[in-house]
Amino acid sequence: MLSIATLAPTADLRSGIGSVARQVGQRDAGQLTLPSFKASMTSTSSPPALCTLVSLCAISVLPLSIFLPSLPNIAADFHTDYAFATLALSGYALISAGIELVTGPLSDRFGRRPLLLTGLAVFVVGSIGCAVSTNAWTFLVFRALQAPITSCYPLSMAVIRDTTGRQKTASRIGYVVMAAALAPMLGPTLGGTLDRFAGWRAIFWSLALLGTTLLVICWFDLEETHTKTSDTSRQRLLAYTALLRERRFWGYSLCMAFSTGTFYAFLSGAPLAAKVAFELPTAQLGFYMGTITAGFVLGSFVSARYATRYPLTAILIVGRVIACAGPLIALALFLAGVKHAIALFGPCMLVGIGNGLSNPCAHAGAISLRPDLAGSASGLIGAMTIAGGSALSSATGALLTENNAVCAPLCLMLLSSLVALSIAVYVHVSGRY
Repeated sequence: MLSIATLAPTADLRSGIGSVARQVGQRDAGQLTLPSFKASMTSTSSPPALCTLVSLCAISVLPLSIFLPSLPNIAADFHTDYAFATLALSGYALISAGIELVTGPLSDRFGRRPLLLTGLAVFVVGSIGCAVSTNAWTFLVFRALQAPITSCYPLSMAVIRDTTGRQKTASRIGYVVMAAALAPMLGPTLGGTLDRFAGWRAIFWSLALLGTTLLVICWFDLEETHTKTSDTSRQRLLAYTALLRERRFWGYSLCMAFSTGTFYAFLSGAPLAAKVAFELPTAQLGFYMGTITAGFVLGSFVSARYATRYPLTAILIVGRVIACAGPLIALALFLAGVKHAIALFGPCMLVGIGNGLSNPCAHAGAISLRPDLAGSASGLIGAMTIAGGSALSSATGALLTENNAVCAPLCLMLLSSLVALSIAVYVHVSGRY
């Protein structure tokens, strides 16, 4: 190639204009070349601060667990039964899944920033509405308005993929979710404490304050990381269809969905089990429920350290084996007559460790199959994950009684963990990422 110094200024100008004209012509004809397409996917803006991504991931999952110790009190305050009150968990998860199906593709088309800011704003409105609700139905409506906050998690994963090379995506996701996992770990304890001293409504006022604060932070710190692609709508549809036809994508997604379903089954069953079997106060229940998330923090740290050294599918399988051991040990202890809260919540920490090991790898594997569709892939895997969690949460709520408050959740947790393990083995056998 001739250097610029060897060209006359007029020749250089003519060459540059001709190059631009050829690119524009290719773009208008829907025939953008592969190198140009890849270049269009490279973000030129600076990535947000790591603490911003951590905060976005944290607030996306905090509303799921912070109010759980207060579920019996919320049901009593609204004069409804416990099963109806659990709709605040399962219904919230179902709506969140639908929202993430939409926000992923929209973020690929319009960018990550507007979707994140909109989700935060709607979440603040929903939190305030929950705090001032006077009946159960109004509470559930405003609880649904909190659901867009869950899209902050997959969109944050897409931001990471926008600004990080493929080999390091799983590692950085692991570190981000490890730090963000402190929120659901501390959430039940914080929620139980707020309920005890200020009532359950203080939980939602606190969420509204947190959402407002993060909205202001993101307004100034979060630049757009996704450069709009130059392909046509038809090409985008075809590419999205290709993603849905990818077997490994479904493998990673379903593995993560059933892994998270184990956690949801725990969240649905633990409050009633703790009340009926162990008579734990709300503040102490919050501490015990945090053990599973403490395990998730540990597992995410290990995953982040070793994701660049070993195949993702190998880490997936190890994580799922560890997760299966948790409910199996807890069931064995309970059936053996050990009637202590530690015998239930202690082994469940292994579920958190297993999920922490496997989920970052599953997420990274899914969104790296098609980097140009990272937002769509992240939104879809998020929707499938929440849908799986909602199904396990609903099943737990439907089967749960005071007589089986311990055994039923543990059996469903074990079943979900075994399904996730079998899928992880399938992904490993079908081809390593």
